[in-house]
Amino acid sequence: MDVKETLRRLCEAAGVAGEETGARAEARRLLEPFGPCEETPLGSLLCTVRTGSRGAPRIMLDAHLDEIGLIVTAIDGDGFIQVSNCGGIDRRLLPASAVTIHGREPVAAVVCTLPDGLAEDAGKKPGKIESYTLDAGLCAERARALIAPGDRVSADVPFRTLGGNWVCGKALDNRAGCAAILRAAQLLHENGPDCTIVAALTSMEEVGGMGAQTAAYQIAPTHAFVVDVSFGHCEGVPRYKTAALGSGPMIGMAPSLSLRMARELADCAGKNGIPFTFEVMGGRTGTNADSIAATRGGVRTALLSIPERNMHTPVEVAAAADVEAVARLIAAYICEWVGGAAS
Repeated sequence: MDVKETLRRLCEAAGVAGEETGARAEARRLLEPFGPCEETPLGSLLCTVRTGSRGAPRIMLDAHLDEIGLIVTAIDGDGFIQVSNCGGIDRRLLPASAVTIHGREPVAAVVCTLPDGLAEDAGKKPGKIESYTLDAGLCAERARALIAPGDRVSADVPFRTLGGNWVCGKALDNRAGCAAILRAAQLLHENGPDCTIVAALTSMEEVGGMGAQTAAYQIAPTHAFVVDVSFGHCEGVPRYKTAALGSGPMIGMAPSLSLRMARELADCAGKNGIPFTFEVMGGRTGTNADSIAATRGGVRTALLSIPERNMHTPVEVAAAADVEAVARLIAAYICEWVGGAAS
């Protein structure tokens, strides 16, 4: 599997929280070679990569499929489109951004902004999302024929490869995690230990995590590996709060996570020459791991994060090598734990 190509395909697909249709269809095409796929009622995608013997561990590999974006709330008499947010979008980058409205057909639009000469309060902090409107260059009648309240809006930016092994684009939070799960599924499908493994690319994490919560209830795992992104090092931020891009997975440690699994993952990384850092949290992780760990009678859960810059913007940056490293660590750990071999 070419990780960069997988990232491109996933990031270019549309999948704003609660309407992950495009991203789910692309992910399904990538997952189907590794096992039968099904869609849950809330729009998560599940793939049974392996089926173990009776009593063998049941392992859930989770990454959220949705991306942040906007949702159409109304269209005014001049054809301007009013919106609200889906997830914690960075409002500083909204003015004059190019977007796509996913209506009856894709509609190109821009976020309206006032020129400095007309703005009475230039330089103030960004307004609330509801203070912005979209301009699709359409009259009200034509806009209402193509667009309706509830339609999702995603950033319109190209996926790019930066210097070295880095990539840039929208939705790397968390299509990077999805790509890692896909790669791990490939490794485990080819080198299968005796356990049941279900890859779950789950919906609605950015608006509450209902997709992972319900998927975990359906899968009933004994153990779970959650892959998400976390803060990559950038200028002006203390290094102890971040990890450098290219430094491998960030192994999570938090009250809701399995300390034993975290330590065993670190030992496994050391044995297999996989770089890593620890990410220590004193409370909730803010990821799907929180709800998965509390499913049914409780699930032993590990969290692996991919360092990312510019989180919740249209120009998120991550290292493809970190995606590969996360996948290889998951596969190596599972195979060493229950038998098998990971390449």
